[in-house]
Amino acid sequence: MPIDDFTRPTAIVTGSAGFIGSFVCTTLLKEGWRVVGLDCMSDYYDVALKEQREKSLTNFEHYRSVHEKVETSGLLLRLFKEEKPDVVIHLAAQAGVRYSITNPRAFLDSNIVGTFELLEAARAYPPRHTLLASTSSTYGANDKMPYRETDRSDHQMSFYAASKKSTESMAHSYSHLFDIPITIFRFFTVYGPWGRPDMALFKFTQAILEGVPIDVYNNGRMQRDFTYIEDLVHAIRLLVDVTPEHPNQNPVETDSLSPIAPFRVVNIGNSGPIYLAEFIAAIESATGKVAEWNLMPMQPGDVPATWADASLLSSLTGYKPETPFREGVANFVSWYQEYFETDKQAGESN
Repeated sequence: MPIDDFTRPTAIVTGSAGFIGSFVCTTLLKEGWRVVGLDCMSDYYDVALKEQREKSLTNFEHYRSVHEKVETSGLLLRLFKEEKPDVVIHLAAQAGVRYSITNPRAFLDSNIVGTFELLEAARAYPPRHTLLASTSSTYGANDKMPYRETDRSDHQMSFYAASKKSTESMAHSYSHLFDIPITIFRFFTVYGPWGRPDMALFKFTQAILEGVPIDVYNNGRMQRDFTYIEDLVHAIRLLVDVTPEHPNQNPVETDSLSPIAPFRVVNIGNSGPIYLAEFIAAIESATGKVAEWNLMPMQPGDVPATWADASLLSSLTGYKPETPFREGVANFVSWYQEYFETDKQAGESN
């Protein structure tokens, strides 16, 4: 049944021109939602990529684009007042473990101050459900795997991880004090078409195609729980409709629901760590080229392995991410080659 303008739900999505944000916006818009996308179009990586993602969103009639920093004082308060969103999905953040060592102020401003501004807006104009992105990096020095949401996460190893753990704690306090239903996502190494240029898959694909050696950290002894973008976004969409309740009316096994707030943490991962060598081999297969490795030591702030226990996600939604990593890598390489060939042709025609 078509959604008319009087019943059309509204979502505010921060980080809307980002890798994950653009997919989330597209999913909601295709369902008939009205989406207000907030993105400052940061130059942390190529803005042209963000502009192309956003261009596809502006083709939708019910998409509104706002170009501002999430930490801008009072901005989100005004947006919430104007839009009265049913749902808020907060994906805007400064990312990058190594970048957080050289430029921690960006993480303080975007991640911590930005989340504070969002929580203040949710306090004043409460949505039905507020959902915030976090990261597997919050598990820090934990060596007990797979990571479960109820495990302690007290020893973050980078300022990036510390900033995201801080936002989780801030959100919990607002959820408790002001009865705001909040779900935190902890993402595990998201990859796929339109992915970020600072991520391993993008950098490796580019280097292999250009015949340039790739930097492989920890001498190749790395494992990651690679999560395909479409799986991740489907999980987010399902969780939008799973609003935390306090007290817990529908308890599930290993639930992370707070005992004092309508607040829950949920892992979104593929539930299977992959050795970096296997991941590189998948890129080689998709490109038809062999990588030249430049073995490097472990980088400060990094962890040797991640592995999600995604049983809570499955219990809450009935869904489990399952795209095989070789398929996901092949999809990325196809996108990469098409995107840059199109970009090259456009440049030659000018």
